[in-house]
Amino acid sequence: MNDDQLLRYSRHILLDEIGIEGQEKILGSHVLIVGAGGLGSPVALYLGSAGVGHITVVDDDAVDMTNLQRQIMHTLARVGQPKVMSAATAIEAINPHVQVTPLVARVDAALLDVLVAQADIVLDCCDNFTTRHAINAACVKHQKPLVSGAAIRFDGQVCVYDPRDANSPCYACVFPPDTTFEETRCATMGVFAPLVGIIGSLQAAEALKLISGAGRPLTGRLLMLEGRAMEFTEIRLGRQASCPVCGVTQ
Repeated sequence: MNDDQLLRYSRHILLDEIGIEGQEKILGSHVLIVGAGGLGSPVALYLGSAGVGHITVVDDDAVDMTNLQRQIMHTLARVGQPKVMSAATAIEAINPHVQVTPLVARVDAALLDVLVAQADIVLDCCDNFTTRHAINAACVKHQKPLVSGAAIRFDGQVCVYDPRDANSPCYACVFPPDTTFEETRCATMGVFAPLVGIIGSLQAAEALKLISGAGRPLTGRLLMLEGRAMEFTEIRLGRQASCPVCGVTQ
């Protein structure tokens, strides 16, 4: 690291759990963020400010006035712009040394196969069940850790699924792909603005811990937040042998 980097990241370097070695790992990492909305905003801003060397952000949506209540990396001046371009602008304003690859696209299995293979860690910041399963399948295939977050109304959750860990479940172990349920979107259900900030910040924290080796990640632990009472609940999860994605009987 040069003198500017030693100064910029000094508060991380002072942490025994990160130090110079951990910060260098952060600087050399490549993170994929799927979704540049409420969860993707704090994720992108914190990972960019922390010095993640290369951030790929993929989303096919444009900034809308209704996003500004909670999607904090977008601004009124950028309404109408692709969200990923707005994200690149926001990250550059904080840390111009980060390489940002913005992709205006709706991810599918083929695109994820390419993007996940290139990344060190994947952060699921999307808002639909089908995409979450496609992301999970690609992470299992390429053995890449997945930090998954979700938030609706006053309820949020975050978990780390790490296929490199023989005891870690994948997303499909916990939420089977053949489950039938009604999709819940904030456009119809609403969402408490700070909730996505809390969950997205937790996702960013878990990603930085995985990259640097600091602390104990949320692997195999589903952390749920009930925002009305601000109560956290943790559920321990295990890999399912019958899982169609990662199980031994697949």
